[in-house]
Amino acid sequence: MDRFDQGLGAVEWRVLDGLAPYAETLAAMEARVAEIAAGTAPEAVWLLEHPPLYTAGTSAKAVDLVEPDRFPVFVAGRGGQYTYHGPGQRVAYVMLDLNKRGRDVRKFVCALENWVIATLASFNVRGERRAGRVGVWVVRPDRKGPAGPAEDKIAAIGVKLRKWVSFHGISINVEPDLDHFTGIVPCGISDHGVTSLVDLGLPVAMADVDVALRQQFEAVFEIRRE
Repeated sequence: MDRFDQGLGAVEWRVLDGLAPYAETLAAMEARVAEIAAGTAPEAVWLLEHPPLYTAGTSAKAVDLVEPDRFPVFVAGRGGQYTYHGPGQRVAYVMLDLNKRGRDVRKFVCALENWVIATLASFNVRGERRAGRVGVWVVRPDRKGPAGPAEDKIAAIGVKLRKWVSFHGISINVEPDLDHFTGIVPCGISDHGVTSLVDLGLPVAMADVDVALRQQFEAVFEIRRE
């Protein structure tokens, strides 16, 4: 583990090796959130990959689980609908104390979106928000969408707060098997696609994404090294 200092204390960064089992990782994350809320552990960001699986958020609809027997399905407890996690996708679990950062959920989600957008910009990818659609999107001028160029989702965002400490977080598609998304209606949106950095023609390694995430986190969340 390594750490960097900032005005609100230390944020601990961990990169988990291999494929992190979902249930055990979720339990560890919830335990860490309890420690942060109690003031016995610093804030944390965990970077990891999961084995192929689907997660159901609090707004998930059964009809959106197209292939229920394809991969394990977990009830995540976060906001949002169904999403996919798997190898080649960088998941960042973000455990920050909003008691110290301002109890503003909308502002926090906006900061997470800004973090993703800034990270993508590091690779010259323009990520954008879309009203009514959760996550970060890229325009595909070479493809036709429902009303103009196609727009594909490249990153998902889903959070939960407990005692104003955040958990869950973001996921960015680096090089996952995009066919795995067909077992669900991702985030309940059926008329748009899914993409990844490699699908966009960028041979980006996971380690490169980790460096960009770290750098842009410091900028977006106003972190300064001592």
